[in-house]
Amino acid sequence: MNITQAIKMAVKSISSNKGRSALTMLGIIIGLAAVIILVSYAQGQNAALRAYYESMGNNTISLYAYSYGNSGPQDVGSLIYDYCLQLDDVVGVTPNGYVYSSPTIKYESKTLSQNNGSGGIMMGGGVIVSPSGGGYNEDYPQIYLGNDKFGLCNDYEIAKGRDLSYLDVEKSNQVCVLGAATAEYLFSFADPIDKTITVDGMPFRVIGVYKSKGNTQIGGREEDQWMQESMKQLDRMILLPSTMTRYFNNNDPIQDYVVKVRDAGSIAKVTTSILGYLSGIIDTNNGYYGVNSNEEYLQQEDEATAMQQRFLGGIAAISLLVGGIGIMNIMLVTVTERTREIGIRKAIGAERRSIVTQFLIEASMICGIGGIVGIIVGYLGTLIVGKLSFNTILIPNPGTAVAAFLVSVALGIIFGLYPAVKASGLQPVVALRAE
Repeated sequence: MNITQAIKMAVKSISSNKGRSALTMLGIIIGLAAVIILVSYAQGQNAALRAYYESMGNNTISLYAYSYGNSGPQDVGSLIYDYCLQLDDVVGVTPNGYVYSSPTIKYESKTLSQNNGSGGIMMGGGVIVSPSGGGYNEDYPQIYLGNDKFGLCNDYEIAKGRDLSYLDVEKSNQVCVLGAATAEYLFSFADPIDKTITVDGMPFRVIGVYKSKGNTQIGGREEDQWMQESMKQLDRMILLPSTMTRYFNNNDPIQDYVVKVRDAGSIAKVTTSILGYLSGIIDTNNGYYGVNSNEEYLQQEDEATAMQQRFLGGIAAISLLVGGIGIMNIMLVTVTERTREIGIRKAIGAERRSIVTQFLIEASMICGIGGIVGIIVGYLGTLIVGKLSFNTILIPNPGTAVAAFLVSVALGIIFGLYPAVKASGLQPVVALRAE
C-alpha cells in the first residue's frame, strides 16, 4: 500500500464516523486554542507594558540625591548638573519636584484638588546640551515630568501652546503647562492658552497643554491596574517652573532629577558613571542617593512575562495531553473494529510497516484537522481577548500557531503509535476469527 492509498483510507474512515471524529478532535481544538490565546495574551500584556515604559521615556535615567550638612539641607543640584553635562552621552538634565501639600487649583467656578482627581503639581525645567556642547538652550524641550509618589518619567508632547522655557525657570515666571485631563476638567472645550488659573491663590498663566498619555490598557493583574492608574495620573497634572518650589515647599531643595541620554544603549554606561560620582560627594551617614532607569524595569518585566508565558503555556498544554490520550483511545477502538480487515490484509501479504503507516496517517490526519480548527478558534479568541483586555487588535505570533500545529500532528504520531503497532502485531489467524 502506498501513501496515497493510506491517505484515502484514512479520509474514508474519518468521514464514515463524523461524530466520533469530531469529538476526538475537540480535545486537540480546545488545547491548541488555549495555548494560542494564553500565550498571545501574555505577549500582548508585555507589549502594553513596554508601551507604558516607553511612554515614560526609554532613554532617561531617574536619580535622587539628598545631603544634610551642618547648616541644614544642601542643594546638590548644581553639582549634579555640572557633572552630568560633561558626560558625552548625556543630552540634558532636569529637576523633578512635587508640591507636597494638597494645593487647590481654580479656574473661575471650577475647582480641582487632590481629593477630586488632581494628579498633583509638578516642578520641571532644567538644562539641555546644545549641539555645540554649550549649556543652556533657549529651545529647551521638556526632558522629564513626573512625581515622587508614582516615580513616573515621560517625554511629553505639546498639543497646543508651548512648553516651559529656560527663561521661565530662570525668572520664576508664573506660568504653567497643563496635562490633558486637567485642561479638559478646568476648561472643557474652551481654549486654555493665556487663561489664568490659581494654585492656592497664586495666579499662573497657562502657556501650553500636553497631549494625552493615559490611554494605554495593560492587563488585569493588580500591578497592571496600578500602572493603568499611573498612566491616567500622567494627564492629571500641572507643570510649573522648578524654581517655584520655594513658594510651595518651604524652600526645600529638589531631591529628584532626570538625566536624558542619547539612546537606550547609553543608559548602563551613564548610570555607572553617575553612581560613582554620587558615592564620592554624598556621605550616606548624612544623606542618600540612588539611580535607576526604565531599562531595568523592562528587563524585569520581560523575565516575568517569559515565566508567565511558560506557566500559561504549560497549563494549556495539559489540554493537548488530554486530547492526545483521547486520540489513542479512539485509535484503539478503531483497531478493534477493523481487526478482521487487518487479518485479511496480513493474510494476503501486507507488511507490518504498511499497517503502522495506515493507522499513523489516520491519527495524524485527525490531529491535523483538529489543529487547523484549533488555530482558527485561537485566532478568533485572541482578537476577542485583545479587544476586551487591551482595547486593541491582538494578533497571535505566527510562529506560535505553526508550532502549535506541528505539536498537534506530533501528538497524532505519538499517541497513534501504540494502537498502530498493536494492529500490525495481530496474528492473521487470530484476527480472522474476530467477530
